[in-house]
Amino acid sequence: MRIFYILFITLLTTLSVKSQSLPASSQEPDAKHVKFYPNPATSVITFDFLKEADKGFSFQVFNFMGRKVHESLVDSKTIINLTDFTRGIYIFQLKDRNGQVVESGKFQVNK
Repeated sequence: MRIFYILFITLLTTLSVKSQSLPASSQEPDAKHVKFYPNPATSVITFDFLKEADKGFSFQVFNFMGRKVHESLVDSKTIINLTDFTRGIYIFQLKDRNGQVVESGKFQVNK
């Protein structure tokens, strides 16, 4: 139970990543690297990445228990088929080449 609590706290703290961790190349302090839709999603979810994010960045999706359910290198657009996803909340992370989280967020799957 303790490991679940630690994992839960870790995931919640990654959601609070602020724009201060964005690369210096960002023009605006609140610039987002990821846009995703629809939210909540039922069968597929689409992630659009801005050009600054496609230089060796990686993209990961975790279920709320902390298990990685998707990982890919960033392209301009990523569409994830949600057939094997269960109903619930999922967390995504966009990481730069050094493994630093530059953006994170959550989305919901409704089935």
